[in-house]
Amino acid sequence: MPAQISYDAVIVGGGHNGLVAAAYLARAGRSVLLLERAPVTGGAAVSTRPFTGVDARLSRYSYLVSLLPGTIVRDLGIDFAVRKRTVSSYTPHGTGGLLVGAGRTRDSFAALTGGDREYEAWRAFYAMTGRVAGRVFPTMTEPLPTRAELRARIDDETAWRTLFEEPVGFAVEERFRHDLVRGVVLTDALIGTFADAHDPGLVQNRCFLYHVIGGGTGDWDVPVGGMGALTDALATAARSAGAELLTGHEVTRIDTDGTTAEIGWAADGGDGTVAARHVLVNAAPGELARLLGEEPPAPAPEGAQFKVNMLLRRLPALKDASVDPREAFAGTFHVSEGYEQLATAYREASAGLLPGAPPSEIYCHSLTDPSILGPGLAARGHHTLTLFGLHTPARLFAGDNDRTRAELLARTLAELDAHLAEPLADCLAADADGAPCIEAKTPLDVEREVGMPGGHIFHRELSFPYATEETGRWGVETGHANVLLCGAGAVRGGGVSGIPGHNAAMAALGR
Repeated sequence: MPAQISYDAVIVGGGHNGLVAAAYLARAGRSVLLLERAPVTGGAAVSTRPFTGVDARLSRYSYLVSLLPGTIVRDLGIDFAVRKRTVSSYTPHGTGGLLVGAGRTRDSFAALTGGDREYEAWRAFYAMTGRVAGRVFPTMTEPLPTRAELRARIDDETAWRTLFEEPVGFAVEERFRHDLVRGVVLTDALIGTFADAHDPGLVQNRCFLYHVIGGGTGDWDVPVGGMGALTDALATAARSAGAELLTGHEVTRIDTDGTTAEIGWAADGGDGTVAARHVLVNAAPGELARLLGEEPPAPAPEGAQFKVNMLLRRLPALKDASVDPREAFAGTFHVSEGYEQLATAYREASAGLLPGAPPSEIYCHSLTDPSILGPGLAARGHHTLTLFGLHTPARLFAGDNDRTRAELLARTLAELDAHLAEPLADCLAADADGAPCIEAKTPLDVEREVGMPGGHIFHRELSFPYATEETGRWGVETGHANVLLCGAGAVRGGGVSGIPGHNAAMAALGR
């Protein structure tokens, strides 16, 4: 170990959580060095222009914001805002569909189900999750409560049993009768998680919880300027506070005695080492184990999402003539996400097969925030679509990633086309080379491009937000006193939140 400490903290990885940690530590007067292997900071929360010669800046891997606490935005003084969507969701069904929002929710439920029963059950269920959100979300940037403390804070035994003890499938089936309504509710338990509604391990419950507590409301908002606007603002805040950010520097090892650490790195210009009192690792737990020369945790993570980015010349017309496409695509557009459809897709994928009717949901950023489009594109009516496919685990792509990607894309677009009055292909814009503006990413593509093992967007399965025998005070501690986990794999990680970065910084500061 070197005798002289070069930095108070070295941060490994410049995703949004690493940038949050760097900004907090530098603002507290600590000397901070952040090392990022990519040419730019931002990790998976970046915006790019993926289509040659087209002035459209898409949020490439992560799309919406819910879990980012306002306290982080205010503490760091970042110039960042979100906008509310006018519609929560639209789910096509036959020649009609279910529209949630825009003052039409009750009527839409009645048209779908023939009465008010499902609508009232919907209101009661989300009133319950809203109460839980208001009590749980403030704890996310505090030291971890115990299980008993969190239960007492929620103070609702029905809600506790529904979300923390029984598979969420029980609540969905008990409260709702209509297959489509059940499916829409269940999707929040499956986004980024490969599980069945009745999985006894409750991984689906944890996923559901994180999708309904954001901001104390569960709202999912559109980042103004795209996701890259957030990480650019965080990088500016970190630099302004005095942190050094080095891109193109890949960390190759971490040696620590619990008090001082030595970090090895490699770059195009050579390699080197740096010493630090604390190391904060914005990477998956398996990657941290590799850097420390330790055995990786088991089981290995496996992502299960399919990401498709598109630019359209116009929004497609719908078979459901009662809904304007600008309404239908303003919120989350659900495709093949009925309850039984989700169960079938899970069974097929579990058996090693691509789902015959791949479930997915689509977001149109530009309807809420057209600033991501160049003036010419916006004026001509262009729009972005970003699609998140479910139940497509990494194992399905292991044999031939390219061929399987193409087949899955064809099946996914066919499911969408079934609800459109015109093929989506007719609406796609073309890039400067004349190619359609569409790109697809499998879990293996995400692993290769962003470094998430198995393409798992949460780095590993989510944890309930309370302390266990394995967790430390903040949920970021490791087996080494001066090495902290500040990525999505920390307790209370996952999603674009900055929470692990904040909590690791607090742990390093001894708070």
